[in-house]
Amino acid sequence: MELGLKGKVAFVAAASRGLGRAIAEELAQEGASLILCARNQQSLDETCEAIRQQSGAAVLGISADLAVAEDVERAVTAGLQRFSRIDIVVTNIGGPPAGVFETLTRQMWEAATRQLLMSVVELTRLVLPGMKERRWGRILNITSIAVKQPVQNLMLSNSLRAAVTGMARTLATEVAPYGITVNNLLPGYTRTERVEQLAQTIAAREGVSPQEVQSRWEAEIPMQRLGEPQEFAALAAFLASERASYITGSSIAVDGGWIRSLF
Repeated sequence: MELGLKGKVAFVAAASRGLGRAIAEELAQEGASLILCARNQQSLDETCEAIRQQSGAAVLGISADLAVAEDVERAVTAGLQRFSRIDIVVTNIGGPPAGVFETLTRQMWEAATRQLLMSVVELTRLVLPGMKERRWGRILNITSIAVKQPVQNLMLSNSLRAAVTGMARTLATEVAPYGITVNNLLPGYTRTERVEQLAQTIAAREGVSPQEVQSRWEAEIPMQRLGEPQEFAALAAFLASERASYITGSSIAVDGGWIRSLF
């Protein structure tokens, strides 16, 4: 299927590994140029070079912490200086610490708000004017299955990713007349470092092995396995494409059937 991504420029956050890297690789294979950011410069450089070698795509890597507003602006500015436009933005931020309500301090709530919500707000604010001017754009927010079915012990993520969902759904209506779509992708339990770390945290708290925790998750998933990043990235590439021009305001799970709700 021709997705119509040749010549488009995509900004992918947290792209040095996991879901962000998988999405970047998929977009590059479809012909998009990439602006990738991550906090670890060495890991980011390795990812950028690997994608160039695999796809021949033009790739710009920028070390940035998107929880810091100045870093967001610096990264977007550098991308615009290189490519003159940003057609697609994928907001993707690692999860905050796990914990129940009584274990979370005000400082932890403030840090998580900057990390999960304000990073999305700032990225969107900076790329939206150009998208409106060109009357074409794709905003994809990587959130979590927790926005539809909260996950135990993830109070911060459950709360703030839901806030991103509300912002995105409202924005989708506002920008639809400009040919801009806004959608949320909800990863389920996927084989990434973040999920492995979560398994280790739970295992340490309960005195069991990480493998036992993973087995419990797999038992809850109708497909009886964790997802792979490439499976998630395939949907992201489609939603970023010309083909998905009539899909907006949606929150779509890639979870092997884990969510049991009707909507």
